Amino acid sequence: MKTENLQSYIHTFIAAYGESALREAMQQYIDDRQLYICRAKSHIARIPIRDICYLEIEQHNITIHTTHEVYKKYGTLNQELKILSPFGFIKCNQSCVVSLNKIKIIQNNNIILVDNTVLNSSRTYAPKVLTAFNRKIYSGNFACSAGPK
Repeated sequence: MKTENLQSYIHTFIAAYGESALREAMQQYIDDRQLYICRAKSHIARIPIRDICYLEIEQHNITIHTTHEVYKKYGTLNQELKILSPFGFIKCNQSCVVSLNKIKIIQNNNIILVDNTVLNSSRTYAPKVLTAFNRKIYSGNFACSAGPK
């Protein structure tokens, strides 16, 4: 009985939203359970990737800003980007990687996050960030509403 109900629910969902929406929803479910492991000399932390807003580096000291806490570790930004880029992270300047999911507005070279943090995007990286953000918006991965009339 449960299988029949589930199949009916899936068919109804596909009829309403399409097969690609079901695939996106399943991928979002998988992505939401992914963890980032932050290893430092004195601690190790498991951080849900969906909670990471951005990472910044000064010399080799990386600061990981999440929706709840700030973590610190030693390393290179390029190493962290290799881990996080499959989850929608992109370099916005030489010392910062940002989650596309946490961007609210891109205005000139400023990236405004959903928590109103403002990051600067350098001239080198700004076009790449804008293109990736547009692709994310128009792929249907964001809920959008119409602008003012």
